[in-house]
Amino acid sequence: MPDPRVEILDRTVVFDGYFRMVRYRLRHWQFAGGFGPELVREVFVRGHAAAVLPYDPVRDEVVLIEQFRAGALETPCDPWLLETVAGIIEDGERAEEVARREALEEAGLEVLDLAEVCSCFMSPGGSSEIVHVFVGRVDAAGAGGIFGLKGEGEDIKVHVLPFAQALALLDDGSLRVAHTLLAMQWLARHHEALRARWNEPARVQAS
Repeated sequence: MPDPRVEILDRTVVFDGYFRMVRYRLRHWQFAGGFGPELVREVFVRGHAAAVLPYDPVRDEVVLIEQFRAGALETPCDPWLLETVAGIIEDGERAEEVARREALEEAGLEVLDLAEVCSCFMSPGGSSEIVHVFVGRVDAAGAGGIFGLKGEGEDIKVHVLPFAQALALLDDGSLRVAHTLLAMQWLARHHEALRARWNEPARVQAS
C-alpha cells in the first residue's frame, strides 16, 4: 500500500542489467508539516540478501570467506575482501533457507542452527537492499579450501580462524564489509552465552 507521506511524481527505470537503477521524482512529508520540494533520487535496486557467519562453538572457531569484489576497485581497499557467507533471496525463499544454502555453496559447511542478528539496510540513501544477518552453528573440523559456483564466476577461499583471531581482525579494521562487522560484533557480545547454548547438547550427550 502506498505511503501517503510520499508523493511519487515519476518512476523511471534508467538501467536494467545485472542490477537495476530507478530514478524517482518525488516529494515527501516534512517534520515541520506539509510536503517539501520536489526531489530527484536514483535508487540502486537489487534483491534482498541473507548473510551468515559460520561459527563452531566446540572448537571456538569462526569461518570467513575471501573473494574479489568489484565495488572495492575504486577505493584504497584491497578488492579481495573477508566476508560472511551471503546470497540473494529469490522469490519464495526465506532468509534462513538462503543462509543454509549459501553456507554449503560458498564454504562447504552444513548449518546446524541459526541465531538471528538483525535485518538492516546497507545504504538506504541510495539502495533498496535489506540484509538479514545470522550467526550459524557449524562443525568447522576440516573446513577450508576453494568454493563457489564456477558458472557464476565465483572464486571463494575459506578461512577458519580461532575466535580470538577473528576478534582481532574486527578490532584492527581488517573487516570492511558491513554485514560481516555486524555479525562479528554481535558474536563478540553474545559469545559466551551462545557458546554455552550451542554446546549444551554435546555436554548432555557426553555425560
